[in-house]
Amino acid sequence: MKVSVDRDQCISCALCWTSCPAIFAEDQADGKCSIVEIAHGEASEALRPSAQEAADNCPVSIIHIA
Repeated sequence: MKVSVDRDQCISCALCWTSCPAIFAEDQADGKCSIVEIAHGEASEALRPSAQEAADNCPVSIIHIA
């Protein structure tokens, strides 16, 4: 599963990193969402439910899952 975030539109609401801390984290430099280092640029399918929850709950719809 590939996950991407449009960081320039992030409003730092924290829903993503609280819903799925295995994939998302707060970037300490700017407070915006960042993707945690994941192996070979892909996250485990086991994380799909929590990643999808984060995407579905994002108020600005900037999380994309493929």
